[in-house]
Amino acid sequence: MRITSTSCICPVLVCLCFVQRCYGAAHQGSIKVTRNQTKHVEGETEVHHRPKRGWVWNQFFVLEEHMGPDPQYVGKLHSNSDKGDGSVKYILTGEGAGTIFIIDDTTGDIHSTKSLDREQKTHYVLHAQAIDRRTNKPLEPESEFIIKVQDINDNAPKFTDGPYIVTVPEMSEMGTSVLQVTATDADDPTYGNSARVVYSILQGQPYFSVDPKTGVIRTALHNMDREAREHYSVVIQAKDMAGQVGGLSGSTTVNITLTDVNDNPPRFPQKHYQLYVPESAQVGSAVGKIKANDADTGSNADMKYTIINGDGSGVFSISTDKETREGILSLKKPLNYEKKKSYTLNIEGANTHLDFRFSHLGPFKDVTMLKIIVGDVDEPPLFTMPSYVMEVYENAKIGTVVGTVTAQDPDTANSLVRYFIDHNTEEDRYFTIDAGTGTIKTAKIFDREETPWYNITVAASEIDNPGLVSHVPVGVRILDVNDNPPELARDYDVVVCENAKPGQVIQTITATDKDNSANGARFHFSLDEGLSLNPNFTLRDNEDNTASILTRRRRYTRTTQDIYYLPVLISDGGVPPLSSSSTLTIRVCACERDGRVRTCHAEAFLSSAGLSTGALIAILLCVVILLAIVVLFVTLRRSKKEPLIISEEDVRENVVTYDDEGGGEEDTEAFDITALRNPSAAEELKYRRDVHPEVKPAPRHHPSSSLDSIDVQEFIKQRLAEADLDPSVPPYDSLQTYAYEGHRSEAGSISSLDSATTHSDQDYNYLGDWGPEFKKLAELYGEIESERTT
Repeated sequence: MRITSTSCICPVLVCLCFVQRCYGAAHQGSIKVTRNQTKHVEGETEVHHRPKRGWVWNQFFVLEEHMGPDPQYVGKLHSNSDKGDGSVKYILTGEGAGTIFIIDDTTGDIHSTKSLDREQKTHYVLHAQAIDRRTNKPLEPESEFIIKVQDINDNAPKFTDGPYIVTVPEMSEMGTSVLQVTATDADDPTYGNSARVVYSILQGQPYFSVDPKTGVIRTALHNMDREAREHYSVVIQAKDMAGQVGGLSGSTTVNITLTDVNDNPPRFPQKHYQLYVPESAQVGSAVGKIKANDADTGSNADMKYTIINGDGSGVFSISTDKETREGILSLKKPLNYEKKKSYTLNIEGANTHLDFRFSHLGPFKDVTMLKIIVGDVDEPPLFTMPSYVMEVYENAKIGTVVGTVTAQDPDTANSLVRYFIDHNTEEDRYFTIDAGTGTIKTAKIFDREETPWYNITVAASEIDNPGLVSHVPVGVRILDVNDNPPELARDYDVVVCENAKPGQVIQTITATDKDNSANGARFHFSLDEGLSLNPNFTLRDNEDNTASILTRRRRYTRTTQDIYYLPVLISDGGVPPLSSSSTLTIRVCACERDGRVRTCHAEAFLSSAGLSTGALIAILLCVVILLAIVVLFVTLRRSKKEPLIISEEDVRENVVTYDDEGGGEEDTEAFDITALRNPSAAEELKYRRDVHPEVKPAPRHHPSSSLDSIDVQEFIKQRLAEADLDPSVPPYDSLQTYAYEGHRSEAGSISSLDSATTHSDQDYNYLGDWGPEFKKLAELYGEIESERTT
């Protein structure tokens, strides 16, 4: 199959079409398009030369952006088997077949029906097939070919990153690179000049220039001064078709700012300045400002001010305000108009950050002269001292002179001065001052032990000008007088052990004195000499402001005497010396062998804390024996019960008393004691259970209603009469005791009567809480309780 193209738009295409047709004629139209035979040779892309491209015989070209009314002819397909009789049918498949590209199936002519954009798609790959129209069988193998979209200049250059903002230092050399701008063109850079861009400057001459090929912007003038002009707006244009007429163009704006360099030295606006400062100005206060101008900005304008010479360099100082770049003049020493009326200072202002490239423009400093005039001011009186310290003894009489303050008028007038005390606090009311002489006196009697120091403020003013007042602090120290006797440092709890030995130290005491060390540092201890010699204790002065209490005999007994009193006399070393008497209380206590106190109370003598080990063992042994006897007795009673009266012949006195809560079985058998609880409980006559009556007693008539209301005394008399007349009573005296407990309680009786046969519910666990001395007894009762439970 032969492909014939008649779309020779340009001379190159005409030549290619001629070569293709001649080549086809020489080979009798037998060139077949087969798959994978496409050879697309493209030359290397260069900016300034049109690329050379070789002829590729199996590709078509179609011009982009075709706007004609008819479809654009692309080329023609022809098979060697086509005799021109219409028996061959041409079929086109692939990209855009049937939509963008259509083919005449009889002639093989291909047309483009739509306007194409090379920037969206550069080429299309299609396949051609020739078949027999009658049999639908392929006459030749399928062939592949390419339709390339031919570029036209339809895209203008664009600056994708604009507009630009850039800086360059001022005073830069000519040709200093500022920025490189780049424009892009969407046209085919390998074909023609559609994408060949050149740069030019539309706005910004003569300050800046641009390289037409690279787009590099450079400075075009020497020494561009920021102080003259700081901002520039430069417009750069990019034009394709190598800048020829008919090319498309685009532009962007470059905003260039000159940055500051230190190329301007500081300068004072004037060479002479004058400043007025009153002599009343406070030391450390700012008295004036001065400034040198600098056309630079930022750190390039920073400067430092210095006083380089002058007669006031020791009186004034200067510092720099970093915000305003001003020199702040401050006062170092007080001014005195009467001594010096003016000062002259030479002040220098210099840059702190220098650029040595511009040192030829210097020097980067300037000097000016400042004359300071001191103004005369009526000043308040001046005290001869900045503060005063005075002393006075405590207990001094009212009106005692403490000291004197002095002040003078510093002005030439030398006016008289008046003194007074500022009564701002309560302390100021303890003193008075002479208004003319400044003599301070006491107004009250002082106690150093209460307040050892007073601080007052004395003021002085001129008599002619009372509004000018000066103040001075005055401290008054109260001196000590030995007016307080010494005392024991604390209340001592002195203990002596019963087993103490003679000469044993039982306590060390010390004393205190409210007076200061000059009158109370040395203490002397002794026993009262007015009393007889103490046979029990003595005192030893240790001569270090302490004293020791010693025993004088062996052993002390609490049962004989458990407290002793020892009077002690204490004197200080003041002038004159003072003394006082204190009484020590000494308790006698039982102690362990190592001296630890066991107990000091006489009532606790028999307690476990005061028992020895032998005594405790003896007590425990006795308890064990008693418990054994009780257990043996209970056991015998359970095994055999014998009546209290063995026979009728056993005539004896039977005295039954009820004075405890556990009478036992014999007592309850001897007499029925229900009446002891409540008269109303005896509803009928009870017989004695220890004997059998021979004669039945007469019935007793005691209605229950009468028992409830009967008098107790009457009830007892009736019972005595019944006992006397009872025929069943044996011939021995029987003492019966009646006691009235009142009506029955709702909770029942807590008496142990009628409980002889029950076991005790006593809990002895509390013995374990009595301490280690009762440990053995608690264990013993615990064993008995466990045996009883078993």
